[in-house]
Amino acid sequence: MSSRRTTNSMVASLLALLIGVAATAIPGAAAAAKPVPYGANRAAGATFVHDGVTLYYETYGAGPPLLIIHGNGQSIGSMSGQIDHFKTRYRVIAMDSRDQGKSGTSQGPITYEKMADDLAALLDHVKAEPADVVGWSDGGIEALLLGIRHPGKVRKLVAMASNLNPGPDALEPELVALVKSMFPAGQVAEPATPEQKRAAKVGGIMLTEPNIDPALLAGITAPTLILAADHDMVRLEHMIAIYRALPNANLAVFPDSSHAVSYDDPELFNATVDRFLQTPFRNRDRIADVMGSLEKMNAEMAK
Repeated sequence: MSSRRTTNSMVASLLALLIGVAATAIPGAAAAAKPVPYGANRAAGATFVHDGVTLYYETYGAGPPLLIIHGNGQSIGSMSGQIDHFKTRYRVIAMDSRDQGKSGTSQGPITYEKMADDLAALLDHVKAEPADVVGWSDGGIEALLLGIRHPGKVRKLVAMASNLNPGPDALEPELVALVKSMFPAGQVAEPATPEQKRAAKVGGIMLTEPNIDPALLAGITAPTLILAADHDMVRLEHMIAIYRALPNANLAVFPDSSHAVSYDDPELFNATVDRFLQTPFRNRDRIADVMGSLEKMNAEMAK
């Protein structure tokens, strides 16, 4: 072995030793370096039963309650970037939806209404209502249904990339083709494992669900933020229509972003949600607001 390789090896060993000493010397340093296993954290996890289904959930932090809802076929862990950010100021509550993650398998068809009612039962169970609610994709559909079916449980509501129906006015054709190729009529070829059948049951609902009457959105009184990406799988026109149907709503469209912006760019996503949750909501007057701003602008320029 050359002297240079020997020196490099010694330096590497010394660095490893120093890192180990530092971690030992500073209380909690080793634990802080290890990422939290969101979605598989025994210290934060628990279960309860609703509608005959055992549902798994985790809670983090302290403060006002914030319910975070994952997307189709996902689990608590898919929202790690949001849980990690918001747990510093909120009591974050996240649950694996029925037939997904660590939650149990339900009998009969799965619907978004059933999943929304599961979330309402969760808020009852952990005594956290009204709560701010943030849902991504299917989680946003469930968030809207929570606002419709259980309005007293929602303080503010955020729905990202959500649709009211599975039709061509709502979903981009690429998404429909993908789901049909994966789960024809919501089925999988036999023989299939229980996990494959569960995945088909959950994924297949995107071909027939949701079926939300747009008129019901008028009943959501909670201030609502509708989020979309400019390269989303849900049609932008559809999400704008949802925004316009809500009585108390804001709209934000993420530029140069996809359906998975909450994962791809959690800093942007979280900052946008944070601002909405932290800022008192008001319905803007289109004319009065712009005239007031112009008057201020002209006064500043006249100085």
